[in-house]
Amino acid sequence: MGIPQAMVALHERATFVKDSLHKSQTITDNMVSILGSFDHRLSALETAMRPTQIKTHSIRSAHDNIDKTLKAAEVILGQFDQTRKAEAKILRGPHEDLESYLEAVDQLRSNVRFFSSKKSFKSSDGIINHANSLLAKAILKLEDEFKHLLTNYSKPVEPDRLFDCLPNSLRPSAQQNAGGGGKNHPEKQSVETVTFTLPTLIPPRVIPLLHELALQMVQAGHQQQLFRIYTDTRAAVLETSLRKLGVERLSKDDVQKMQWEVLEAKIGNWIHYMRIAIKLLIVGEKKICDQIFEGHDSVKTQCFAEVTGSSVAMLLSFGEAVARSKRSPEKLFVLLDMYEIMRELQPEIGILFDSKVCAEMREAAINLTKRLAQTAQETFGDFEEAVEKDATKTAVQDGTVHPLTSYVINYVKFLYDYQATLKQLFQEFDPADPESQLASVTTRIMQALQNNLDGKSKLYKDPGLTQLFLMNNIHYIVRSVRRSEAKDMLGDDWVQIHRRIVQQHANQYKRISWAKILQCLTVQGGNSSGGGDSNSNISRSSVKERFKTFNTQFEELHQRQSQWTVPDSELRESLRLAVAEVLLPAYRSFLKRFGPMIENGKNPQKYIRYSPENLEQMLGEFFESKAWSEQKR
Repeated sequence: MGIPQAMVALHERATFVKDSLHKSQTITDNMVSILGSFDHRLSALETAMRPTQIKTHSIRSAHDNIDKTLKAAEVILGQFDQTRKAEAKILRGPHEDLESYLEAVDQLRSNVRFFSSKKSFKSSDGIINHANSLLAKAILKLEDEFKHLLTNYSKPVEPDRLFDCLPNSLRPSAQQNAGGGGKNHPEKQSVETVTFTLPTLIPPRVIPLLHELALQMVQAGHQQQLFRIYTDTRAAVLETSLRKLGVERLSKDDVQKMQWEVLEAKIGNWIHYMRIAIKLLIVGEKKICDQIFEGHDSVKTQCFAEVTGSSVAMLLSFGEAVARSKRSPEKLFVLLDMYEIMRELQPEIGILFDSKVCAEMREAAINLTKRLAQTAQETFGDFEEAVEKDATKTAVQDGTVHPLTSYVINYVKFLYDYQATLKQLFQEFDPADPESQLASVTTRIMQALQNNLDGKSKLYKDPGLTQLFLMNNIHYIVRSVRRSEAKDMLGDDWVQIHRRIVQQHANQYKRISWAKILQCLTVQGGNSSGGGDSNSNISRSSVKERFKTFNTQFEELHQRQSQWTVPDSELRESLRLAVAEVLLPAYRSFLKRFGPMIENGKNPQKYIRYSPENLEQMLGEFFESKAWSEQKR
């Protein structure tokens, strides 16, 4: 019973589901029919609205075009407004507000570029022409302003300001206090750090303005006008600064006509001028030129070359005139001074004038350095020859050191103050060891001097004075060499050889001057120091004659040789001692042996005038250069 009821219930449910599905299908079919009807109606509506859509799109496009046109017009009107404002500033000129004026020029250029790109705009050509006309006027005013600023702030630098820019050791007061007289030795100053302070040629606040003005002129194609204004102004100022300092343009003939003292002073000044010109003025010109024309290298280098060319030529022309003038020994040291300063400045000159347009100045400086070296070397040769051929015929009366000797020795000692320079100079022409070259030159000069002294010694009639003269002069040479740097070059052997030569001349003097008088104190068949009965070999009258002859000869020697000179005190005492060591023992012996023969006779003081102590005292008066009376030598 239970199962059939369950089947009935299941059947009823299945029937219900079937009916429900049938109804759902009917509803679905109805909805499809309705939606199909909507699709048909929408298509009809779209077809009806299409003309309206097209019209709306056209209206929107027109609106966009109107917006674009209005914006373009607004930009053009803005350009017109900017042009008007720029024109007002330009018409006022740059004096009131240069920065604003330069902005106006830039704005005009921008406007020209803008309207040049808007050729479709009817008024573009007219506007461009007007703007270009304004620009031309503006650039002319900028030229005037550039010239005004440059001229107004370009003033010659006074000498005192330049001296203040030098290191303390190179200022004129320091040179004078050191007794420099224009002599400068860079190798001696190398241990000192020297600082040069550049002078203010144009105030720093003006430089940026000049730079901006120069930039505008270059952009406008006015390089030539810019070049001429700048170079005319700065070149004149530089030259005036140098002339105020004392620089002058001199020819070879001008130099040749000058007295030596005047020329020497001018050369000393020229050395200062070269250092000041290169290290202060021209370096300063390079600096401001670089700043004003920054970014335009060709304009910069051409302007610098033109500004400095005339002044550099004026400076170098004096050096050339000296180097080409007639050579003389006294010029050697100033030539070496000039060579030194050119060598010192050579690196700086190479940097300053490194561009192609400056090549002529760079080469002129190098050539002057070489010419100075060549002239100095030739003067060296002339000096050596002049020493050997010096034809002074007047002998020094007292046999002292001859002026030629002191001149040559001082010359050589002074040369060694330039030792580093000389070695550099030798290497200009010969790469061999410069030290050996200097030693060789020094040896030749010394030999030339000795040869000349040998000739001069023959002017003396008294052979004793000949030997004294040679002794004095060779001794002076040896002593001077030992106290100078020349000793290291000539060597100890040279010194020892020449000391022996001095001694040889001293011995020769002693033999020649004192041999005759010593014979008076020597008894034939024996000498004055002999003993025994040898007194019987000589008569009283002969002894008297010997004493008289001795007295006469000694007095003559005393009178003559007390007028001679041995200027070196040690040598003088040494020579007196050498004479005393020979004379006094011989006299004492003769006096002891034969004195009693005279003392026992009549007027012994007539014959025995001098005691050994008297003689020793009188020997102390020899070689003191007493007042020269008219005596025959």
